[in-house]
Amino acid sequence: MLTVKQGAALNIGAVLGTGVIALPALAAQVAGPASLLAWLALIVLSAPLALTFAALGARYPDAGGVATYVARAFGARAAAVVGWTFFFAVPVGALPAATFGGAYVTAVAGGGYRTTLLTAGALVVLVAAANLGGVRLSGRVQLVLAAVLVALLVAATAAALPSARWDNLTPFAPHGWAAIGPAVAVLVWGFAGWEAVTSLAADYRDPARDVPRAAWIAVGVVGALYLAVAATSQLVLTTPSEAPLADLLALRLGPGSRVVTAVVALLLTAGAMNAYFAGAAKLGAALARDGALPGWLAKGAGAGQVPRRSLAVVALLAGATLALAAGTGLGPRPLLLLTTGSFVVVYVLGTAAAVRLLPRGSWARRVAGFALLSTLGLLAVSGRYVLWSAVVAAAALLYQQAAARRRTQRLRSSTMCMAASSAEAAPPSMPTSEPISSFSSSSP
Repeated sequence: MLTVKQGAALNIGAVLGTGVIALPALAAQVAGPASLLAWLALIVLSAPLALTFAALGARYPDAGGVATYVARAFGARAAAVVGWTFFFAVPVGALPAATFGGAYVTAVAGGGYRTTLLTAGALVVLVAAANLGGVRLSGRVQLVLAAVLVALLVAATAAALPSARWDNLTPFAPHGWAAIGPAVAVLVWGFAGWEAVTSLAADYRDPARDVPRAAWIAVGVVGALYLAVAATSQLVLTTPSEAPLADLLALRLGPGSRVVTAVVALLLTAGAMNAYFAGAAKLGAALARDGALPGWLAKGAGAGQVPRRSLAVVALLAGATLALAAGTGLGPRPLLLLTTGSFVVVYVLGTAAAVRLLPRGSWARRVAGFALLSTLGLLAVSGRYVLWSAVVAAAALLYQQAAARRRTQRLRSSTMCMAASSAEAAPPSMPTSEPISSFSSSSP
């Protein structure tokens, strides 16, 4: 079972891992130094979102996670939509997540995008293998990775701050203030993850107590470190970097620190992917248990069980995405935006379920209302990338309808078989009343 420390580490790894090693550069390319406002806005919005999912996880601990909450609030069809949206977003998001770590290896070893993709493939295999050991092993591994992450970020920030220059913040909005909106859409990736570990709520020793505690710890750590790294990157690095941690450390520790940073970046990426794979695999098993996915995936949905079949599907789909990228030269940014669009849809439905389920007048319900309004705003800035979620939602509803027809047909077939069996087993019928009546009339 998970402890508070392990749960907090899974949250930190899911939210902080790949975002902190790549997003400062992507956001700066979109909005320049004004991207710091996007960071600040998402930190403020992230806390209510995290606490909302923690309140739901404490109240309704189940492997279905967000899908379970939506089912309770809005029914099975809505649950299938949100479950499919998250389950199929994780393999798509595996490419940008893994390539963010692979970029650090490429910066040291060379080889271009080929090296990045090979590294990404190795990470998928590594994470899938780690999850075969179950959530207890994943939690212990994640605790070590989170400690390394925090230590590295503190060291990088402290080493680079003496080189900070306020001139790097001018011009503050080189692409206009309107660019902050697209920067927010990019940065949603960095704050996705609070929903990923809700599927593990039932694996805590005491969900009602431990889930909120783990969330509070993770919110504080994630907010402080994200803002510190983003601000330091803007103040110190004259041009956006694809490997900001390596560049920050190299300022004080020399070029040799890049090798160490590359290794740590891989560990951080593995930590984030580990949390997502664990949550998605558990969710897939729960969806199958509830009839929203094929039944053979349901094995491992119970607390403490290992959903190996669902995990295999997640890993295979992630591998297929990597193969597609290798064959077409597809970069990580489009898939990143598709994934964040999917997560925003999950957030909207999840927070709407929280508003309906949490007790009236409670602080948790008020926080959920604020989180719902915030996620609706994120939905607006996500733009056309939400269309992927619409396609997945349509597929989920079609599967639900087909499954319902199959159940109805099985029920009818079973009913007809029972009726036929009853007819065959019935005793011979008595003579009809007509012969009796004729016999009576002919009597004297």
